[in-house]
Amino acid sequence: MNDFQDRLQAAIQRGQQRRQSREQEAQRKALTEEELKGLHTKYRLSLSEHIERCVESVANQFPGFRYETLYGEKGWGAACNRDDLTVDRTRIRQNKFSRLEMTIRPYSTYHVLELTGKATIRNREVFNRTNYELLQDVDADAFRSIIDAWVIEFAEIYAASL
Repeated sequence: MNDFQDRLQAAIQRGQQRRQSREQEAQRKALTEEELKGLHTKYRLSLSEHIERCVESVANQFPGFRYETLYGEKGWGAACNRDDLTVDRTRIRQNKFSRLEMTIRPYSTYHVLELTGKATIRNREVFNRTNYELLQDVDADAFRSIIDAWVIEFAEIYAASL
């Protein structure tokens, strides 16, 4: 029975040591608020530049689109839009509005990197999406792929609507 008690105590001590080492590792990995803000800024700058290049490419592909850089409390990114006037056989005029907008949202207490995208083609909303990930888990290449996919989707749908 004494042997069992010794093994039991040793097992409990090993478990406590494992827990302590896990907690120490978690504390070591945990980023401070300033580090998180810096990480957000780094990703925001990189990804908003990518958004600007992609959205400007769409505006250059379709004459009549106006390009604009977005920044401020809504986020950082870009948009392009155009208004088309159509007149049918009965001479009824209709305004057809198209817009693509993508932004990286400002830093928040949730410690996430958030990408938003909205698309409207000829007065019809095509998508209104958000993608986010914890700052310490962000894969910038995955965000770039999402940006590319959303922009390409918009261009394809718009081209089909002409």
